Amino acid sequence: MSERLDVRKTYKLFIGGKFPRSESARSYEVTDSKGHFLANAALGSRKDARDAVVAARKAFPGWAEATAYNRGQVLYRVAELLEGRRGQFVDEVAAGEGLTRSKAETAVEAAIDRWVWYAGWSDKVSQVAGSANQVAGPYFDFSVPEPTGVVAVLAPQESSLLGLVSVVAPAIVTGNAVVVLASEQRPLPAVTLSEVLATSDLPGGVVNVLTGRTDEVAPWLASHMDVNAIDLAGASDATATELQVAAADNLKRVLRPVPTDWATTPGLARMLHHLETKTVWHPIGV
Repeated sequence: MSERLDVRKTYKLFIGGKFPRSESARSYEVTDSKGHFLANAALGSRKDARDAVVAARKAFPGWAEATAYNRGQVLYRVAELLEGRRGQFVDEVAAGEGLTRSKAETAVEAAIDRWVWYAGWSDKVSQVAGSANQVAGPYFDFSVPEPTGVVAVLAPQESSLLGLVSVVAPAIVTGNAVVVLASEQRPLPAVTLSEVLATSDLPGGVVNVLTGRTDEVAPWLASHMDVNAIDLAGASDATATELQVAAADNLKRVLRPVPTDWATTPGLARMLHHLETKTVWHPIGV
């Protein structure tokens, strides 16, 4: 009996709820922690980044206007689908990060739980970030949190799933649309997350996932005039400074990378960072 040949996968990007090939027509090999071939991933380009931002901007109004309760339901449905593909995520995390299967299972379970945790905040964050303000006059004055808009996210390089969830979920739960640049060396969990999102209730374009070289794609996201905020979690300190300078042209909100233990319980800082505060005045009795 002849030896069977492997069917080597070449993954695509995830833009606007679809899986297009990279405009560059390039790909690169993804290997495990020991250098063994796993798959080919698309090398995203400037054009791909621009297409992803366009898709995010198009999806943003509808997602932002959805009720907080509805967004929570959608995120919880994603968690259900993550649970259904738990075994595949464990395999990819173990191979990419060089973890034992037991440690990979712990990381995947924490990622699913974290997604649920953020889903639960969807209809509660306004009580934390908003307020009724006392004013000297016959007025009601309210501070109301609103989504920033299109958020670019550089996913953490080392924590391929738990770190990824920890930067994507807090951005979208409050109504933002996201363009994610996956971990350069460990992109497979991000690709699988894309497949989960494509089969969930999440509207196309709310999350867009690019793969490729961080130094090649990130500058285009940082300098893009239609990106409202950028999370530099996956950037090196030297690169982060350059990207922050590029982001200054349109006064983007910038979240610089800080040493983070992604296994620790997340706080609200990332979620609050992607919110703007709108103050509303209304005369009493009108």
